[in-house]
Amino acid sequence: MALPKSDIEIARAASKLPIGEVATRLGVPAESLIPYGRDKAKIQADFLAGLKGKPDGKLILVTAVNPTPAGEGKSTTTVGLGDALARIGRRTAICLREPSLGPCFGQKGGATGGGMAQVVPMEDINLHFTGDFHAITAAHNLLAAMIDNHVYWGNAERIDTRRIVWRRVLDMNDRALRDIVTALGGPANGYPREAGFDITVASEVMAILCLAEDLADLERRLGEIVVAFRTDRTPVFARDIGATGAMATLLKDAMLPNLVQTIENNPALVHGGPFANIAHGCNSVVATKAALKLADYVVTEAGFGADLGAEKFFDIKCRQAGLSPAACVIVATVRSAKMNGGVSKEDLAAEDVAAVKRGAVNLGRHIENVRAFGVPVVVAINHFATDTQAEIDALKDYAAIQGAEAILCRHWAEGSAGAVELAEKVAALADGGTARFQPIYADGLPLIEKIETVVKRIYRGAAVTVERGVLGQLADFEARGYGHLPVCMAKTPYSFSADPALLGAPENFGVHVREVRLSAGAGFVVALCGEVLTMPGLPRRPAAERIRIDEAGEIQGLF
Repeated sequence: MALPKSDIEIARAASKLPIGEVATRLGVPAESLIPYGRDKAKIQADFLAGLKGKPDGKLILVTAVNPTPAGEGKSTTTVGLGDALARIGRRTAICLREPSLGPCFGQKGGATGGGMAQVVPMEDINLHFTGDFHAITAAHNLLAAMIDNHVYWGNAERIDTRRIVWRRVLDMNDRALRDIVTALGGPANGYPREAGFDITVASEVMAILCLAEDLADLERRLGEIVVAFRTDRTPVFARDIGATGAMATLLKDAMLPNLVQTIENNPALVHGGPFANIAHGCNSVVATKAALKLADYVVTEAGFGADLGAEKFFDIKCRQAGLSPAACVIVATVRSAKMNGGVSKEDLAAEDVAAVKRGAVNLGRHIENVRAFGVPVVVAINHFATDTQAEIDALKDYAAIQGAEAILCRHWAEGSAGAVELAEKVAALADGGTARFQPIYADGLPLIEKIETVVKRIYRGAAVTVERGVLGQLADFEARGYGHLPVCMAKTPYSFSADPALLGAPENFGVHVREVRLSAGAGFVVALCGEVLTMPGLPRRPAAERIRIDEAGEIQGLF
């Protein structure tokens, strides 16, 4: 019996159209493309600006239950749903984030979908793609270099070198760089100080690029970045040291959305990639808004489970960009329900209906939460070969009790044909006009109360505790005019709580906020909870050990 093909083998065998032909499906003329080879391109800014007067299509969010080591397939479902909507005759565009090299070489793998529901060219997208992440890394580190250079050449802004808050970034998992000392080696190298690296997808520059409306808005937001504080505790901004013009110049091409295609040759805009457990976890506003002008249905995804990605999509991205989703798909699997019901990864192949019923409470909590934002919900059960009919029925029955229809989807194996039923249901929901979207907290609520609202209403925690000094920082943010900003919760994606081992649908736990950071340019306040890290490390056996180039010059081991 032949082994099933890997994702990379399926992607490599795909029959791709020239990118200009894919663009015509969206009404984008060839002269408005900047080609990166035959199968990927950027869409020019003047064409995007000309779309502003056109009506918007319907925005559909794909989110998921809390992720487990078994894998849920949220990006795969996003692609499968987009292809299926096109299959039933709907003019559709897909909007995804770009993958980070760190997880790609670490443990999580790429982010282009899987099986017969992928965006291609898979290898390029998962590696260097069009260079957007490199540009973001360069712009971020240019600012870091200019801060230290400003201090070296006289420090006209009176920066307190003990209070420089701008770290450096690298798009790689490297725990050794989390905390470092810079400028050793004597006076010629500057003033030694403690510093560190975050991963590029946690950079405020990444978040800014993904929330900016255009190049002018990008440069304005870059100027708002708080990089340090003076001895009198007043903030120093990126604009104060003259960095924003050069940063925006480095990012001028990265601001343009990337057009690629699915295996079934449907258009996909893959642009931006902020982490959802650290930043807001959504693709760029530029790409989403362009897709809404070019298609009748836009399918997008938000990172990790709905407690992180969907909450931030609703409370940060939609709030800032004025977006209003028409429907939401929650991806669930029999395997995730069993793991939330207490089954180990090694035992997932054995039928366990009781565990499905126990673990389905995680799905139920996410259904309740999405509805709290006024968005209608359908559940997509992403099918795995080990699922039994009894387990599938148990998950469907549980969703029905919650008032949501759960539809079995086989897009991984069958492509669009395996998600037609889901597409028909999603189109009906979106066309039904029942969405009454609104964020779960008002702009004017104090920052600590915004944090408490998310913890209590979305996570079902009982209380928020804070590290010493956090309340004072939040009060200072409010005094400086940032109290209206939304909060961006940074926590583990594996649980509603800040404890990754607390599975299912826990209640009445505490959430500890150890640190808060002002992302003034991005337009949110980050609350770091539990042990979440802004620079991940590699696992014991990183994926990088399996990735290589074979004798024919083809990449092997990428998944």
